[in-house]
Amino acid sequence: MLADCRGGQNLQADDGVSVGYPPDRPVAGPLVLGPSARLRSGTVLYAGSTVGARLNTGHHVVIREESTIGDDVSVWSNSVVDYGCRLGHRVKIHTGCYIAQYSEIDDDAFLAPGVCFANDLYPGSSASAAAMRGPTVGAGAQLGVNVTVLPYVRIGAGAIIGAGSVVVHDVPAGVVAVGSPARPVRDVPHHAAVVERLAAEQDRTVR
Repeated sequence: MLADCRGGQNLQADDGVSVGYPPDRPVAGPLVLGPSARLRSGTVLYAGSTVGARLNTGHHVVIREESTIGDDVSVWSNSVVDYGCRLGHRVKIHTGCYIAQYSEIDDDAFLAPGVCFANDLYPGSSASAAAMRGPTVGAGAQLGVNVTVLPYVRIGAGAIIGAGSVVVHDVPAGVVAVGSPARPVRDVPHHAAVVERLAAEQDRTVR
């Protein structure tokens, strides 16, 4: 369904896709959709957001209103980008992720399956809405499977967050952080590359 949308040249959309869905919240303007998007069934893009070129979605993806999304972004199946978010270019969000309102993700960041952001410091409080803000993820950072990041937390550029970690404090750029709460354990350049770890594992298996 094409509703309140501008742009969208060369759009490839499955049946069951909704583009320019009207939000309940008052927003200014239509969805602005860049060229050559590939949207799979169940995708819902709300009016009031601006999306760059070549957006690629899995099934049952929701991107809410008042978000700004760069070029060549991928959001995979059953993930939600809530309203008021900013995603840079070439961001990759894997399956089953939740990006809370007012979160920011810089260029080339990667979120593995099950990553969850929070944005509410005072759940249930009347002061909650005024203080609402999601995390900020720096350029090229990588968040592992099932990482949880709390409100206002900043993850530095190029940082790696280990699977299952709960990030409650800022993480400096260029470090590997793991645990609950997540703590830096080494610099990224001292972290064995994937090819080295694979070679070591293959050598161990042969023995």
